[in-house]
This record gives sequence, structure tokens and C-alpha cells, in this order.
Amino acid sequence: MIFLDSFILILVLLASFYLRLGYAYWPSNSLLYLFIFGSPLIAIPIFYRFGLYKSIVRFIGLKSVWTISKAVSLYALLWGILSLMFSPDGTGFDSIPRSVILINWLLAIVLIGSSRLFARWFITVILDDKIVNIKRVVIYGAGNAGRQLSLALSQTGNYLPIAFIDDSNDIQRQFINSLEVYAPSDCKKIIKKFNVSEVFLALPSITRLRRREIIDFLNQFPIHVKILPSVSNIAEGKVRVDDLLEIDIADLLGRDSTRPNQKLLTIKITNKVVLITGAGGSIGSELCRQIIFLKPRQIILFENSEASLYHIEQELIKLKLSNIEITPVIGSITDSLRMKNIFRSYGVQTIYHAAAYKHVPLVEFNQSQGVINNSIGTMLAAKAAIDENVETFVLISTDKAVRPTSTMGASKRVAELVLQALSKKYGTTCLTMVRFGNVLDSSGSVIPLFKKQIKEGGPITVTDINMVRYFMTIPESVELVIQAGSMGKGGDVFVLDMGEPIKIYDLALKMIQLSGLQLLSITNPKGDIEIIFTGLRPGEKLYEELLVGNNVSETENARIMRAKEKMIEWEVLKPLLDQLNTASENDDLRKIRELLIEIVPEFKPQAS
Repeated sequence: MIFLDSFILILVLLASFYLRLGYAYWPSNSLLYLFIFGSPLIAIPIFYRFGLYKSIVRFIGLKSVWTISKAVSLYALLWGILSLMFSPDGTGFDSIPRSVILINWLLAIVLIGSSRLFARWFITVILDDKIVNIKRVVIYGAGNAGRQLSLALSQTGNYLPIAFIDDSNDIQRQFINSLEVYAPSDCKKIIKKFNVSEVFLALPSITRLRRREIIDFLNQFPIHVKILPSVSNIAEGKVRVDDLLEIDIADLLGRDSTRPNQKLLTIKITNKVVLITGAGGSIGSELCRQIIFLKPRQIILFENSEASLYHIEQELIKLKLSNIEITPVIGSITDSLRMKNIFRSYGVQTIYHAAAYKHVPLVEFNQSQGVINNSIGTMLAAKAAIDENVETFVLISTDKAVRPTSTMGASKRVAELVLQALSKKYGTTCLTMVRFGNVLDSSGSVIPLFKKQIKEGGPITVTDINMVRYFMTIPESVELVIQAGSMGKGGDVFVLDMGEPIKIYDLALKMIQLSGLQLLSITNPKGDIEIIFTGLRPGEKLYEELLVGNNVSETENARIMRAKEKMIEWEVLKPLLDQLNTASENDDLRKIRELLIEIVPEFKPQAS
């Protein structure tokens, strides 16, 4: 760089005289030394002092151009003074026209600055373009976040920003950070022309609905989509490439969560002793995470899996909320004596009952254990809560309990009927149940399975092209469960608004596309991932429902409805439960099926 600068400075001096005099000029005598030796000797120390040789060319920006301008200006001034002193007559007017000094200054700024910018362009565009693992990306959103992101990407060496896409007509066809802003309609042309592999969404303030619309639009292209975090997560407006996330599958739901009612969140938890059964499961662990921040006096983690219990306990301990006592308890909900002792010893006031076997095919192959855990276990837990004067008991139920076709769904419907009957019989403990559909990324959800299958190169297995499910994120569902539990008066069945049902096939297709891959099919034999249909598994049905009847009413939260459904009196239900328990202990599958149908007449078993 020093050699190049020296050559440029000598060339600029010759060009300055040529532009001023109109003919080729070659200095003689003392001016020759000032040209060949003087200008580099004056300039190089100045440039070094201003840090021109400490800058990394790849990262040169506007700030560096300003530094170059100041350094060149100082050099030009000193050279002008020395040139006047070294002229033959001592005045400089005869040998060096004064305008040459000005021309020398301007040309030196342009050429010294341009040499750096050209070097940066050559490295970042020409050389990087030839590197195999460089990723050519387009940024969707030319606002502040997009502009900062383009600068951050250009400095990584792993990404090469190609262009912006923005919905605003005012900035389309303009350039930002040397990148042209295109309209969304140009997306196909840009991706094909520049061989773009990824699109980064730099729209941190838009709603989930608008984000889903953009994602749906990008789904038609074989590109990988990543997203910038929300504004609240970008410290001081800074954007890092590390902050780019995979598209949250929750964005595909296109639904923004409603603001929670803080009073409903705290009324059954703050300063109380709260126990969560199934504390290590998908729903149970999220309950623990949210409840601990609502400041209970003590949180008891009740779990029969030692490993799951250890993991959630350690996670809560790391939060370092020293004023909240965390108590891990190993136990089964089928052990009535154990539960009574725990409820009494710790003075439990609120219970969230999340312990259950939820995987439909597995419960279908293990019917006796599913019934003992889901139905009988819930009865024992609720009875223990009543006997020990627990204030509130909230059952986490499922949409599969509505007109069930599986043993799992029927066993959960029995659990609901148990709570309704006990609530009417005793009325001391507030027994409430909250019913909702699938939660994203839970242990039994299709999302982790699809992610694993895509990572392995496929195929993705889908039950049926017409299968639909209701989906909700785990944090949103738990937040609503806590609020619903606070509104319970006893025997309530709360149903969460799950939005519109999602086709499982569409979900699989979107996950393939958002991974930057294409569907392998007869019409697209060059695709990457195939979707195959496996048919309904034992106990599965194509469509899920949330209500047994149509008698629903609104509550304080628009996403929570109160359903009024048929129930069975405890005196009628209790003998049937005793028979069901005996049949389950004896593994009498025929008797289990008969009793489930008698207790839940809507049960239409799919599996034989």
C-alpha cells in the first residue's frame, strides 16, 4: 500500500501540471527531487499517523474516506509550502502555478480514496464471489435494521449482501449502502440472476400476521429464510449476524398473542405454594418457567422421571431467584398417599396437573397404563387435593378428549368428567380444566419430527394430505392456562381459542421451503425432500374439535371461552371408575374399552 500510494502521488503531481499547463511536464533540478522523493516522504508519515495503513481494506467505509481526506489535505498543504520554498526564485510563481497545488490536493484525495474503495470492492465482490462457501443474500426490509444488517453482513466474509427488497415505493430503485432496493415483485428475478441462497427478514417491528404474509410469499422460492429478532432484543439498535434466527415456526400461525391480564396471572400464584405435576414435561416445564417469575412463595416440582426433574430444577436454580424456594419431588400421581403427604407437608395451595401420557399411538398400544395414569391418576390427585384442602386444582386437558377416537382422548375425557363430578360433590377445592390443541415443539408434536427428517434428508412422513390440527405456542398456551385457572369457580371447562386449523401437509411443505430446499415430487424430480403419506395410525383422526357441545360463553380474556357441557354425577361415575381401575390393573383390554364407551358415549374407537 505504501508503494502504491507513492506511485499515485508522483502520478498525481505530473497530472496536475499537465492539467494546468496543457502539455506534458517533467520537472528538473530541485523540483525533480520534490516530485520523486519529497511527496512520498511527506505523505507516508502523515498517512501512517492517520492510520491509513492500519485499516483493514475489506472493512473500509465512509469514516475511512473522511480520514483519508484529512490526511491528504495535510500532505497537500505541506507539499505546497515546500514547493514554493524550493522554486528557483524563492517565490514559486515562475516555476509552480498556484492552481497546481489545488489540483494536486483534489486529485490525491480522489485517487488515494478510490484505490482503497476499489480494493475493497475487488476483495468483497470479485474474490468473495469466487469462494464456494460464500452465501449470497437478499435483505427484506431497507429500514434502519436492514441498513445496519447490510453493513454487518459485509464485514463477516461469510455473507455477500446483493440487494434490498422493500414494500415502500418511495425507496425502490434507489441505492442504500451501495445495494439497490427492489420491489417484492422483482424477487424471482433477483434470486435467479444473482444465485441468491438466503433471504434475511429485517423487519423487527411488524406483526406476526404481516410476517406470515411475507413468509408465504417467499415460500414459492427455493431459498432459506432467516429473521432478525424483535427490536426489544436488539441492544442499543445494534445488529449482529449472530442475532439472525431461523424462522420461528410460530410465525407460520400468523397470530399475535394477546396482552395477558396481570391480575389473572398472579391471583392463584403470587405468595402461594404452587405444585406442578409432570413438571419435567413440555407443558409442565413451561408452567414452571412462567410461574416462578410470578413470585410464588414456594414452587414444588412433582415428577416421576428423575432426569426430567433434574433438568427443570437446574434450569430454575440458574435463574437465581433466591427468595423463592424450589422443591423437587419424585413421585407418581397414582400414589395417593405420597400426594397427600406432599400436599399436607408443604401446605400446597395451587396445583397445575400437567402429568399425562399424551402420545396417541403409544397409549393405544398401552391402554391400561394410559387409563391408570390419565384417568385414575387424575382422580387420585384431585381427591388428594380435596382431602388436604388445596385451594385450586387446574387440569391440563386436550382437544382429543372431544368426541375421542383414541384411548388417550377417552382417558382425558374421563379425567374431565371426574373433575366435574368431584366439584359438584364436594365444592371445597376449585377444580378447573383447560382444554386446548397441539402445542408447537412439544415432545409429541410433529414439528421436532419434521425438523429431524429434513436434517436427515427426508422423507417427511405425513399421515394424510387432508389432516388438520390446531396449533399454539407453548408459552402462549401456558400463559392462557394460568389465566383460565384463575377464573375457575369449580367444575369449569375452559377452551382456548386456537385460531384457524393448520393442514399438516402445508406445514411440512413450508418447513421444507423455509429450509432453502424444494419438494421432491413427480412434477419436480430434481427436488430435495419427499413427503410420503403413511395413513392414519391407531386412534388418530383427521380433524380435531375443541367443544363437545355449542354452549360457550366469553370470559375476561378474548382467547379463553367457558364451555358448559354434560356431566355425570359422582355417585354414578365412582363405581364405573372402580371397575375401570380394576380392568386396567388386570390389563383387561376388552373391559377397558367397554367401560370407556359407557363413561364417554361419544367415544368412537378407531383401533380394534
